[in-house]
Amino acid sequence: MVTKKTVDIEKERLTKKMCSNSGTSGASSGGGTGPLVSFSAGTTHHAPHSQDAPNILVYKKMEAIIEKMQAEGSGVSVRTVKAFMSKVPSVFTGADLIAWITQNLTVEDVTEALHLAHLLASHGYLFPIDDHQLTVKNDGTFYRFQTPYFWPSNFWEPENTDYAIYLCKRTMQNKTRLELADYEAENLAKLQKMFSRKWEFIFMQAEAQSKVDKKRDKLERKVLDSQERAFWDVHRPMPGCVNTTEVDIKKAYRRGASSLGSGSANTAANSNPAETMAKTINLLKQKLERRTIKVSKAAESYVSYYEQYSEFDYFLTAPEYPNPWQSDSTELWDTEKQGKDIAMKRVKRWGFSLRELLNDPIGREQFTKFLDKEFSGENLKFWEAIQQMKALPQSQIKDAANAIWDEYLAPDAACPVNIDSKSLELAREAIKEGGGSSPSRWCFDVAADHVFYLMKSDSYSRYLRSDMYKEFLNGTKKKTSVRGLRIFSGRKDTPVIN
Repeated sequence: MVTKKTVDIEKERLTKKMCSNSGTSGASSGGGTGPLVSFSAGTTHHAPHSQDAPNILVYKKMEAIIEKMQAEGSGVSVRTVKAFMSKVPSVFTGADLIAWITQNLTVEDVTEALHLAHLLASHGYLFPIDDHQLTVKNDGTFYRFQTPYFWPSNFWEPENTDYAIYLCKRTMQNKTRLELADYEAENLAKLQKMFSRKWEFIFMQAEAQSKVDKKRDKLERKVLDSQERAFWDVHRPMPGCVNTTEVDIKKAYRRGASSLGSGSANTAANSNPAETMAKTINLLKQKLERRTIKVSKAAESYVSYYEQYSEFDYFLTAPEYPNPWQSDSTELWDTEKQGKDIAMKRVKRWGFSLRELLNDPIGREQFTKFLDKEFSGENLKFWEAIQQMKALPQSQIKDAANAIWDEYLAPDAACPVNIDSKSLELAREAIKEGGGSSPSRWCFDVAADHVFYLMKSDSYSRYLRSDMYKEFLNGTKKKTSVRGLRIFSGRKDTPVIN
C-alpha cells in the first residue's frame, strides 16, 4: 500500500537527483559559446547515425560559413554594447552581418546576402536577441551566434517534456525580457493539460534548473537564456514560421532504402556490389507497388467525375430520344432536321471542358462563330488541320504538313497563327531542316498543344461567359444549321475527339 510518507520520500529523492543532474550538465563557457543548461535528464538526445542524415551536407556548408564569421580578426565584429544601466554582451548588428557577407563571400547583391542570412537564422546558427522570428534585417538590430552545442548538425530530438520544463522555468524568472509570448503561453497550457499527472515533477525540475542558473554571472546568464530561447524558436517555431528541423521524407527514404543517394551512408554499401544490387532491386520493387496518389484523393476525383456525368450515362439515365441505330425510331434525326431547340443536357455538357464542346458538332460550329467574331478563328482551323493530318495515310503526310506550314506558320502565311518561338522553331526544324526526310505526322504536336491551351485558357472561358452560350443555355436560341447531322452522315468531316 502506497502511503503519503512513501510519496514524500520519493519526491525528495527525485528532487536531489534532478538537482545533481542540472548541476553537472549545466556547465557554462565563456563568451556565450558553451552548452546551455541541459534539459530534463535522459529525454533530449542526439539522433543515431547523424552523419548519415540527409541534410548533413547542407549543415556542414552552413557551419563552414559560420566558422569564418566567428574567426578572430577576419570575422564579424562581436562586441558588448552598453545600454542604459545595463550591458548587452556578445552581439553584432544585422548591417555588420550583411556587409561581411558581401565582402567575404561571392555575393554582390544585397538581396542575395539577406537571403543567405535568413537561411542561417532559420536553421538556428544566429538569432535576434529580442525577437522570436528568426530573420535578419539590414539595420542596427542586434543578433548573436548560437553555441555549437545546439547546431542542427547535432540533431537534437527534444521531447515535449523538455519544452514544458523550459516554459515552466521561464515563468519563474520575473524578467520582462523572459516573459512568455502568446503562443508560448498557449503551448504551456496545452502541455500542462497533457502532463497533468506528472506536472509536479516537471515543475520541480524546472525549479532546480532555475536555481542553478541564478548562480551564474549576470552577463553569462543573459547569453545562455537567449541561446536557449533561440534553440526552442527553431524546434518549436512561432506560428507562421517554417520548422527547418523537419526532415524531408523523400531524402530520408533515399538515405535508408537506396544506395543512389549521397553521403557517407553509401560508402559502406558500395563495398559490396551484390548487396548494393539487391537493395536497388528491392527499392525498384517498392516503387512499383507504391501509389503515386492517395486513395482518398483518387476516390474523390472519381466520385466528382461520375456525379458530373451521371445524367449523361444511358445506363443510369434514360436518353431523351432513343438511339436510331438501336431502334426503328428516327425521332432524333427528325429533331435535328427541323432545327428545334437544342437539348438542355447537350448544351450543359459544353461547359464541362473545351474537348466536350469540340466533340459536339453543333458546339464546335457555335465556337467557330464565336472565334470568328473575336478574329481568332485561325487557332481552331490550325488545330483541326493538324488533327486531320494525323488521320491521313503516310504517303500524304508530307504534302499536308507543307500545306499547314505555308498557310499558318510561314512568314508570309495567309492565315498566321500566334504561337511561341520555341514551338515555331521545332516546327521549322521538322519541315525545313529535316535533311530531306519526310516530316512526321506528329511534327506540329507542340504547336497544336500551345494553341489548344490558348483556346482553353482564354477563348473558351470567354465563350462560356458570352451571350451566345447563355442564350443556348437558357433555351432562348434555336439551332439554325444542319451541320450537326454530319456526325450521322457518310460525309468526311473533322474526326471526333476521343
